[in-house]
Amino acid sequence: MPEVRLVGDNVEPGIFKTSEALKMADELELDLVEISPNAEPPVCKIIDYGKFLYEQKRRDKELKAKSTQITVKEIRFGPQTDEHDYEFKKKNAVKFLQDGAKLKAFVFFKGRSIIYKEQGQILLLRLAQDLEEYGKVEALPVLEGKRMIMYIAPKKKGK
Repeated sequence: MPEVRLVGDNVEPGIFKTSEALKMADELELDLVEISPNAEPPVCKIIDYGKFLYEQKRRDKELKAKSTQITVKEIRFGPQTDEHDYEFKKKNAVKFLQDGAKLKAFVFFKGRSIIYKEQGQILLLRLAQDLEEYGKVEALPVLEGKRMIMYIAPKKKGK
């Protein structure tokens, strides 16, 4: 590439020979960075490359901090979960929802226990009703293979 188009704050925009552009960057103690290689002639900018990379990393970090991470916690029941176990698991579910995590509650059917799928559905619907003040049901109980799954999302905290 014999010629480049220079742009930037500290130079007069225009088309220069590559050697000339490099000399200008040297005089300013900065770097000649190619911005758009596919343009005719290629577009370059005279900047401090280290500072440029630092700014880019900082921008990426800020964007990452602004994006929210949603965690999904799982709670597993059997079709004939007894009262004490149910209460214990419900208490954990409340804690997960209050911490802002999504809840995936499922009933796992082993062997022939699939004949109790109505009991599994009743159990999950009861859980949904008990957790009504902490979260809202995103997906009603659905049977997928040997598991009946239901999702509950946390309710937004009021100001």
